Amino acid sequence: MSKLVIVGTVAFDAIETPFGKTDKILGGAGTYIGLSAANFNVDSAIVSVVGGDFPQKYLDLLSSKNINIDGIEIVENGKTFFWSGRYHNDLNSRDTLDTQLNVLADFNPVVPEVYKDAEYVMLGNLHPLVQLSVLDQVKNPKLVVLDTMNFWMDNTLEDLKKVIAKVDVITINDEEARQLSGEYSLVKAAREIEKMGPEYVVIKKGEHGALLFHKEKVFFAPALPLEEVFDPTGAGDTFAGGFIGYLAHTDDISFENLKNAIIYGSNLASFCVEKFGTERMKNLSKEDINMRLEEFKKLTQFKIALK
Repeated sequence: MSKLVIVGTVAFDAIETPFGKTDKILGGAGTYIGLSAANFNVDSAIVSVVGGDFPQKYLDLLSSKNINIDGIEIVENGKTFFWSGRYHNDLNSRDTLDTQLNVLADFNPVVPEVYKDAEYVMLGNLHPLVQLSVLDQVKNPKLVVLDTMNFWMDNTLEDLKKVIAKVDVITINDEEARQLSGEYSLVKAAREIEKMGPEYVVIKKGEHGALLFHKEKVFFAPALPLEEVFDPTGAGDTFAGGFIGYLAHTDDISFENLKNAIIYGSNLASFCVEKFGTERMKNLSKEDINMRLEEFKKLTQFKIALK
């Protein structure tokens, strides 16, 4: 069984959408990635930090999914990272109402000794120096996937480039790909980003699917059209968790298998948006995943006669 190290926030979110709002609920990139990857047979561990206000029941939830939590530091006299946001009617744009770094401000990740030889590493959206610190602790991983965002491009670009140069796969959205590369065309953007170091570039387009680039090869995975979308929070992280969880489970990092991983990531992200926060991901079954995988197959398969 492959080992997977996930570094990312384990946090509180307060979310408002056109369909309702929540008080503080479980959130964070590391949480979504971990819960998504837990749907595959992998030995995973989350490296993060929380405060003394973080409920034991949330830690128990992660443990119940066979996620190792030894790398989650608990700062008893501190408060957990908190984010609050309000989504617009289209659910594609949002306003951040509040961000409280709290214990995350002084976070120094420590990878548990037994996971330093992990074959797979998922660097969730965090400060590039934190991501670099994790890479300094792991020993020759088979695949490193990086997720980042425009905030780090705006404020810590040189540090971010150092991380990008060390990873195998980068996952960003279309807006971020254009900003990072300086190219409007996503094909040109991917080629420019590949020159920075990654062998594969994954560009997420939200409800419009995801693109996988590798040299001259391109693959597109649609997002499943859904009747109801309640909350897009964590969908990108859930995608990343499904992506690397599938790769770690199959232990195959060929382009053909990365195409399958993109589909699994899209599949799991489609569940995430159906309820607020992590609620839908907590009780996801293999049957749910397989049934929706069949829907993806129907959506993308066709027969056409060439003339």
